Amino acid sequence: MVILHLLLAVAVMGTISSAVFLALTAAAVIHFRADVRRQLNSICNDAQLPPVSVLKPVHGLEAQLKENIESFFRQDYPNYEILFAADSADDEALRVVREVCARHPRIKSRVLVTGTPWPNPVVYSFRCLAEAAAHDILVTSDSDVEVDPRYLREIVPPLLDPEVGAVTCVYRGKNAAGFFSGLTAIGMSVEMTAGVLVANLLEGMKFGLGPTTVVRKDSLARVGGYAALKDYIAYDFALGNLIAKAGYRVVLSGHVIDHVVNQPSFRRMWQNQLRWAQTTRYSRPKGHFGSGLIFAMPYGVLGFIAAAVWRHWGGAALLLAVALVNRLIEAGLVGWSVVRDPEIKRAPWLYPLRDLLGFAVWLASYLKLSYVWRDSRFELKGTRIALRQTSSDTR
Repeated sequence: MVILHLLLAVAVMGTISSAVFLALTAAAVIHFRADVRRQLNSICNDAQLPPVSVLKPVHGLEAQLKENIESFFRQDYPNYEILFAADSADDEALRVVREVCARHPRIKSRVLVTGTPWPNPVVYSFRCLAEAAAHDILVTSDSDVEVDPRYLREIVPPLLDPEVGAVTCVYRGKNAAGFFSGLTAIGMSVEMTAGVLVANLLEGMKFGLGPTTVVRKDSLARVGGYAALKDYIAYDFALGNLIAKAGYRVVLSGHVIDHVVNQPSFRRMWQNQLRWAQTTRYSRPKGHFGSGLIFAMPYGVLGFIAAAVWRHWGGAALLLAVALVNRLIEAGLVGWSVVRDPEIKRAPWLYPLRDLLGFAVWLASYLKLSYVWRDSRFELKGTRIALRQTSSDTR
């Protein structure tokens, strides 16, 4: 009986805390929309737009790679270059990169082969690309990102303010591989975005987001350049965090980009989710711990079970219904009104399911301390990356 009382108390507490987070999310959406209006009103004309260098590491034949790369060559922007980097000359992605570059000879482009001398090969690629870049503004972007033609025009102008050291973007997940991939994608569109918007509301942006972070060379140099990030898995978070600590403002752009998700199996989806959660756990330990209270469906299910055991069916149904409505409202508020994810309209029930999965991943993030990353060559330990030791290494 005592255990049932305890479970019901936890369920009620979680229901209340998730409702509070929903209210904060609504306030954060209003705040974000006001920022977006100000940004759109300050977009420059062509003569005022500075030249930029787009830096894009690639690694293997990712889903929709050709379309992703092509989208960067179709920018409505007067002067920019695109620099690509791969770990090795035989990387299959380079064939696609060169094919797309050849179709757009009017856009300056260049390919570098960088090797992997640092624990985080992506960061080393960015370091090499930044050194080769012709322009002071650096647009760093992952290879699994697709953008629309106004991307550069909308994300670059805040960097004209010398007090702004970085700009980053929210994103919607774009499912490229079926059901399990779709759970990750809708989590990006709603759960991830809601967390970013609330952080922006409460304390301002103190971190970057990997799909796009824009910096100036001076603000990058002031925090020690990419060398300061060489062994961090969450280099995007760390870059924005260091820039904010150096006294610059980090701006959350109103531009929304597509993050292509290719996780065709439960195993691959789970590994990726766990890696991200593990990274957040070590990057923002207090915030990650507190995020266990922002889920709704686990507490609704728990409350339903506890109340049902007592045959309080009305209370059981109420707790479950409140949790379900909470998640559907958040999905519409963030996933549709902010990032315009069409999956919210097609299958809104996916987000309550994703909420249950997210809670399971959150719990698991406290159980697994290290795991293999990127073709089994590296191992993650907290926020750090190390070369993975094998039995042959120790002989």
